[in-house]
Amino acid sequence: MSPAVRLQKYLAEAGVASRRAAEQFIQDGRIAVNGRIVSQLGTKVDPVHDAVVVDGKPVRVRRKLYVALHKPAGCVCSDKDELGRATVHHLLPKEWQNLHSVGRLDFNSEGLIFLTNDGQFALRLTHPRFGVRKKYVATIEGEVGGEMLKRFTQGIFDGGQRLKALSARLISGGRARSVVELELAEGKNREVRRLFESQGLAVKRLQRTQIGKIKLGELKPGRWRTLTETEIRTLLLET
Repeated sequence: MSPAVRLQKYLAEAGVASRRAAEQFIQDGRIAVNGRIVSQLGTKVDPVHDAVVVDGKPVRVRRKLYVALHKPAGCVCSDKDELGRATVHHLLPKEWQNLHSVGRLDFNSEGLIFLTNDGQFALRLTHPRFGVRKKYVATIEGEVGGEMLKRFTQGIFDGGQRLKALSARLISGGRARSVVELELAEGKNREVRRLFESQGLAVKRLQRTQIGKIKLGELKPGRWRTLTETEIRTLLLET
């Protein structure tokens, strides 16, 4: 017998509704399990053997997908954008529109991002307590010195938050332009950009090159590939 899961989780993974909305479906008596209406939120089901029906229609859990995408600059990671800007979903097959991005890259940033319909996988890669490491290469307008990089690894405060890089190294540099690689674990909102902005410098280009042990590699902007089972296991083992 397969492991039992909470009914609302089963419904969310099947794409019926979010967990919160699924809870309301249950309380409203819209869900039947093996022919009987269920209204208790603690109900668990066997995904393989139990027959779950919503409003009279059978539910089937979708195959879990794990996709690596090279996000180009000029699009957002959200499912929809209120400003009408392009989203990463425009780069995926139409039948994969149920996938959600694992974390975020802002509109002007580019590089490696994962998309999945596995909520647990997304949580393990994004929650600060798991500390999944990510590498970025930032092109900076101006000169970046060793003391600045040292401050980044020691940590600085910005907007009431402590920003910190696990490592920071200068790839190339000069008075007008510098290229820096940073490794982060927590991934606070716009953390790389805020680190440099705190020092009066602007990030001209920002690319995420690695998540855990998975590298962007030769994946071209706008292109995607599915993660292998070995890569998925590797990412989960790191958490």
